[in-house]
Amino acid sequence: MDYIIYFMITIGILVFVHEFGHFAAAKVSKMRVDIFAIGFGKRLFGWNKLTGFSFGDLPKDFDGQGNTDYRLCILPLGGYVKIAGMVDESFDAKFAESEPKPYEFRSKGTLSKLFVITAGVMMNLTLTLMIFWGINFFQGKLVFRTTTINKVETGSDAQKAGFQSYDKILSVNGEQANNWQKTIEQLFVQNSTSDVVVKVLRDGKEKTLTIARHLVSQNSKKGFFIQPCPSKPFVVEVMKNSPAEVSGLKAGDIFISINGINVSEGQQINDIISSYKEKNLRMMVLRGRDTLNLTVNPDADSKIGISHSVYETEAQTFGIFTSLTNAINDAAQYTALTFGMLKNVITGKVAFKEAFGGPIKIAQIAVKSADKGGIDFLFFLAMLSLSLAIINILPFPVLDGGHFVIILLEGLFKKELPIKIKMAIQNAGFVILLLLMAFIIYNDIISL
Repeated sequence: MDYIIYFMITIGILVFVHEFGHFAAAKVSKMRVDIFAIGFGKRLFGWNKLTGFSFGDLPKDFDGQGNTDYRLCILPLGGYVKIAGMVDESFDAKFAESEPKPYEFRSKGTLSKLFVITAGVMMNLTLTLMIFWGINFFQGKLVFRTTTINKVETGSDAQKAGFQSYDKILSVNGEQANNWQKTIEQLFVQNSTSDVVVKVLRDGKEKTLTIARHLVSQNSKKGFFIQPCPSKPFVVEVMKNSPAEVSGLKAGDIFISINGINVSEGQQINDIISSYKEKNLRMMVLRGRDTLNLTVNPDADSKIGISHSVYETEAQTFGIFTSLTNAINDAAQYTALTFGMLKNVITGKVAFKEAFGGPIKIAQIAVKSADKGGIDFLFFLAMLSLSLAIINILPFPVLDGGHFVIILLEGLFKKELPIKIKMAIQNAGFVILLLLMAFIIYNDIISL
């Protein structure tokens, strides 16, 4: 039931925001909107000015006379806005039998059409930015406090760049290194097209490294060649009503030992807990300056309800304008990562089922993120909204990107495609999309 509720909430918000973009843009462009639908297929219930609130389908001869019918449909996997004079998800082409009306989509100019068709994507991007902006402003960011790198392997790119195990990075191109995220940004994002001068502290002495441009450029694309040096493992988060919360364990507690075994890495903690299924665990932790002894009893799944890390973090706070800049940067980075993932799927480097998830996976992640708290759920919602925007703008029939290409071609050649061709494109695209969705849902089910 939780899965169903959170799936409906998540999809409902995303679809409403997307379709409202199309709806508002159409109204601004003086186009008539006949239907605003959440979901596809049979009308469950809805409202319009003429009939008021009603259940089931409207009469076949119903003419809204310019009044939008706001409806909820039986298949909650999307939605659509039916704009008069446009071939869309409703597959209604009766308008083609008459001359274009001033209020119809087909009678408007290319720029107005493009504005309406991209408004849904823009609204999804806006939602993403607003959530990222709010998270940056109200919560800030957690960053790794260290600038010390982990062990450097022989023959690695890190060694070729001049790094040695446990070097502490002091500055990058003269800019002080304060935390790991800032250091990585300075090294790989800001300087991926030029040689980089890095100062490190090694054996108590400062050393200057000049890293060749090609090494920086290569690693900025395929992943960072240095990793932060871990410290003592500590508790990042304690789940509500979990065995850990009952025992008194708190976020920030540093692990010293479990059942007399000294712990130094995260995997040790997982291994020890899993080997003591439903048996008491004696934990020694450091909280501030105090050493505490706690007893935790794992549940039937050998879990105690915590997340832990080996990297010390701190929260950075930002002003309202810096938060917006960070939100734009976050969206840009996640967009680049998404396109990179799509490229890897196309080239066969990543399995399709590992990159894409359907309603079951969305529901699972939505529930997990909601359990962790409002911020995690909002972040998941923002990422999903960004993904929806990216997917929708792809030049594929039925999607906004497919409409965009057709409108652009019609504008360039000053001639509208025949309705029959548009309908054929829509039908073909819809069938392919349904098959793709069925495949994704199938992968969701077999991965349960």
